[in-house]
Amino acid sequence: MNTPQQSPYCFDVIIIGSGGAGLTLALSLPDHYQIAILAKSHLQDASTYYAQGGVAAVLDQSDSIEQHIDDTMIAGGHLCHLDAVTFTVEGGHDAVDFLLKQGVQFTLDEQDNLHLTREGGHSQRRIIHAADATGKAISTTLVQRAKEKQNIQLFENVIAIDVITTQKAQLESQHNRAIGVYALNEESSEVETFLAPFTALACGGAMKAYLYTSNPDIATGDGIAMAWRAGCRVSNMEFNQFHPTCLYHPQARSFLITEAMRGEGAYLRLPDGERFMLRFDEHAELAPRDVVARAIDYEIKRLGLRHVWLDITHKSPEFVREHFPTLYARLLELGIDITKDMIPVVPAAHYTCGGVMVDQHSRTDIDGLYAIGETSCTGLHGANRMASNSLLECFVYGMSAAKHIQQEFKQAPRFNTVKHWDASQVENSDEDVVILQNWDELRTSMWNYVGIVRSSKRLERALHRIEMLKHEIEDYYQGYKVSKNLIELRNLVLVSEMIVRCAMQRKESRGLHYTLDYPELSSEIRDTILTPPDFLVSQPLVNT
Repeated sequence: MNTPQQSPYCFDVIIIGSGGAGLTLALSLPDHYQIAILAKSHLQDASTYYAQGGVAAVLDQSDSIEQHIDDTMIAGGHLCHLDAVTFTVEGGHDAVDFLLKQGVQFTLDEQDNLHLTREGGHSQRRIIHAADATGKAISTTLVQRAKEKQNIQLFENVIAIDVITTQKAQLESQHNRAIGVYALNEESSEVETFLAPFTALACGGAMKAYLYTSNPDIATGDGIAMAWRAGCRVSNMEFNQFHPTCLYHPQARSFLITEAMRGEGAYLRLPDGERFMLRFDEHAELAPRDVVARAIDYEIKRLGLRHVWLDITHKSPEFVREHFPTLYARLLELGIDITKDMIPVVPAAHYTCGGVMVDQHSRTDIDGLYAIGETSCTGLHGANRMASNSLLECFVYGMSAAKHIQQEFKQAPRFNTVKHWDASQVENSDEDVVILQNWDELRTSMWNYVGIVRSSKRLERALHRIEMLKHEIEDYYQGYKVSKNLIELRNLVLVSEMIVRCAMQRKESRGLHYTLDYPELSSEIRDTILTPPDFLVSQPLVNT
């Protein structure tokens, strides 16, 4: 149990987030570095744990680096940065070796080689997996390895509030530098200070901005919002991936049906049995996710449906149970036998393709501050993330960040004291209903106006509501003691504004951004970049 803090916690590296990206960074650093991992919930409550698909890597002789690069560029609407794609794909072997050395148990084929499956957008079988619960296998293994390390201190239920920089802390430094974070300890209800010469944001994405999402509750854009307030640029936030197949069931709203099921031959059907994807793309069910999600959305709206059907009943029951044991067992609990019954599915917000701008070492615009995984925008995903590239990105960039931190370690300045969080001018809230109301209004507006299909009028309506909500939330933040819900809502409304403002700047339809007013591709290929303080209201570091 964490006890109330009397003085700052001082480490060499602070990592915000306990998913694949953050754990990879921690486990790739030397054993004599003192490392803190801050998890806002339980250690395994991260998007990595819930990933069903796998890790994309070129491992088969029939495959090639060039094919993986080409597939990624096509899926990303050619907005992907070729250098980032090449760097990530070429890092696939090292990433897989890292996972195997940690002890992750992947599924093997009959010859005891890594079994490879195929997912949407991939021209080859190149997805390594642990049955249909790859994320659980990776997360469980990496968390256990971190627990075994004496130099890694794990903090659960500790929620980062803001990055501390030398500029905001009014400390003398040659360049503005991140030196730690303020974080709320939920057990003590106190705000604590964590200091280190290196801080990494590995907090996941922001898809809780939407009413319907496959993401866990922790996905509230914390890292993106904190980086922005620290002074970092953010890019391509208009590209929000909606996973085509989320289970439509009242008892399991966020349960994802892995894309690997379509990779192994499942069909998407209408109530009359038609395989409608054949009308939308030559790759049918294996088209990129944005194509499949828009097709499902179109058919649902055209026919007034609540969902469409995913059907793998034409495969043998033995095949289905062997390839999808977790899905089979879970859906059977809900009364769906996938060897006999079709699965009701709908699209749901799934992945943030944009984020904090970083280089190949995961460095942000602020010295000492790194962003990894879904929090970052490396240039890999472009306008649409290709399936199973995201976990690969976590490992490749986590290891790259570790190498850079080691290069910079000796000369990095250290600050062992800063001003403590001042809550003397605020009081406990007796109006938490305000947070609940604003939370619901924000997510409903984002779903209705900034969803799979957009228009200029919808975006204008969304921005108007978000601006009002942001000012209300900021007033609330300044007057009351911070809580988990308030911290998350403050971050989520800021990131939602980024999504809308980026979407309003893109006068074309590309990848995941489809607008009725500009349905064609532009001849100009460019990123959408936001630079602080483009649209900030006054947001002090310490709430007083």
